[in-house]
Amino acid sequence: MKILACIKQVPDMESKFKVNAEGVWYSDADLAWRMNEYDEYAVEQAVQLKEQHGDSADLTVLSIGSERVKEALRKALAAGADRGVHVKDDGSHRKDPYEIASIIAAFAKDKSFDLVFTGMQSQDRGSAQVGVLVAGMLGIPAVTTIVDFAFDQGTITAKRELEGGLKSVVKVKAPALFTCQLGLNIPRYPTLPNIMKAKKKELLTVEVAELHKVEAAVSVEKMFVPEKQTGGVVLEGELNDLADKLVRILKEKTTVLK
Repeated sequence: MKILACIKQVPDMESKFKVNAEGVWYSDADLAWRMNEYDEYAVEQAVQLKEQHGDSADLTVLSIGSERVKEALRKALAAGADRGVHVKDDGSHRKDPYEIASIIAAFAKDKSFDLVFTGMQSQDRGSAQVGVLVAGMLGIPAVTTIVDFAFDQGTITAKRELEGGLKSVVKVKAPALFTCQLGLNIPRYPTLPNIMKAKKKELLTVEVAELHKVEAAVSVEKMFVPEKQTGGVVLEGELNDLADKLVRILKEKTTVLK
């Protein structure tokens, strides 16, 4: 069994964000970095599946980005992945989900992966598009926002989280792709011995130009911090007077907008 887990390195969401000099993304200066939270569930599920099948399972973890993303790859290797693949791209933040998906699909298309795991979405972009786009490009089923996973002789039973707190159970045959949601599992903390072993595992580097063959479908024109809104107005007094005051305020606001 061949398994692929796709991960992204993102800023810690407690960081202080500033718009970069080009005005199209956030500045990466003075930020703390970590593996995308949803991707941690993807890696954990992939590792659990590898453990379930022993030596017959092979797990590759892939990440696109600058040299910095090797930190996230090493964490995945320490968690139990067999090898890491770093698609080197200092401009990955400028690529839209379609481009990112095409890079992953170009890498995976001739590798015959049985199962592909991604996070539901990235914490910085939040498009939730990459996983399903990869599946479409590879011509395999996609099961999104899974919160439970079971593999039995080539058939996967997955529970999906839907809007409004609803859940659905689906069955699908491998090969297939799954996007992982909070609640699927509890990602493990790599132990010190496994961290040391990870240093000896294979970490390949692929230049993005070898895989990137499509043009962007969407481009970011401008990023900015929203203007601060004025505070609310508290009306006090008798009910009839309050109604008159409210109507007057609404008329004034409408006149200003016009």
